[in-house]
Amino acid sequence: MIVTRLTLALITATVAALPLSAQDSAAAPAAAMSTASVEAVVARSVLDRAPQDTGTAFPPDVGSLVLWTRVTDGAGQTLHHVWYHGDTEVGDIELQVGGSPWRTWSRKTVPAEWTGAWHVEVRDAAGTLLKRIDFTVG
Repeated sequence: MIVTRLTLALITATVAALPLSAQDSAAAPAAAMSTASVEAVVARSVLDRAPQDTGTAFPPDVGSLVLWTRVTDGAGQTLHHVWYHGDTEVGDIELQVGGSPWRTWSRKTVPAEWTGAWHVEVRDAAGTLLKRIDFTVG
C-alpha cells in the first residue's frame, strides 16, 4: 500500500512538472495587413527602373507585359502580383519590399492566343487587395 501511494505520488509529481503542450485549436495568427501605399501600371518594359509604353490595351503579339509597382511605407513586407487572364489565375509572383519608396515589377509572358480581358492584383502577405489594374490584349 505504501509503495502504491509512493508510486502514485511520484507519477502525479512527474506529470505536474511536465510542460503543457498547446491544445488550443485556434489557427496561427494571420499575416499583418500591409500599411503600404501602392502605385502600379502595366507596361511593355522597364528601363532604368521606370515603366515604358504603359497602357490599358495591347496587341495580341505583345509577347510579355510588366506590372511596375512603386511602394511607399512597405519596407520589409511581402507583396504578390497575381496575374489573371479573364477569371483564371495565370501567375502569382512574390516580391520583397526592401525600402521606402521601393520600385519593383513582375513580368508575364502573354501568348498571342490569350486575347481578351486581363487584370493584375497587388496583394499583401495576408491576401488583402491593395491595387487592381485592368487591361486588354488583342
